[in-house]
Amino acid sequence: MGRQLVFGYGSLPAEEAGVACCLRDHRRGWDVAMDNREAIPGYKYYLDPHTGERPAVYVAYLSISPAPGERVNGFAFIVGDEELALLDQRERNYERRDVTELLETDLGGRVWAYVGTAAARKRLAIGRERGTAVVSRRYLERVRDAFDARDLLDDFDATTDPHDLPLRTLLRRDIRP
Repeated sequence: MGRQLVFGYGSLPAEEAGVACCLRDHRRGWDVAMDNREAIPGYKYYLDPHTGERPAVYVAYLSISPAPGERVNGFAFIVGDEELALLDQRERNYERRDVTELLETDLGGRVWAYVGTAAARKRLAIGRERGTAVVSRRYLERVRDAFDARDLLDDFDATTDPHDLPLRTLLRRDIRP
């Protein structure tokens, strides 16, 4: 298949090194969520650090959506087939899409981005309706720190819809497969 890259615009840049670039005709926002009440093997859940209990909340994450004339900054990093397969499994709230032609820079290979699924967007809508949608403070800090470390925080803020959800301190726990 040749050289493959993933365009990260949220937590992925916090975990991977990559080349700064921009995706055209998209906007970043708090558009997807996971239901913290569900226990999915190989996934995660969150605990309240003060009580040790698992709160019945929908935890929101960043995603991208088509928006003509807009742009999203992020980082593209090279992946092999095995890494891509692992990301496909890990990114349960997202589906992988080819965005090669939408990048402002030619990176010499196919570029993928993970875009929120309809089911993940519906979970966020349910959480909003019930008043139980939150943003994990640590997730937000990790994302912002990754962009700040590369002097791109102002651009991140300019290309991201602000969240209107409560911030909540949560401890992430991974569930074994």
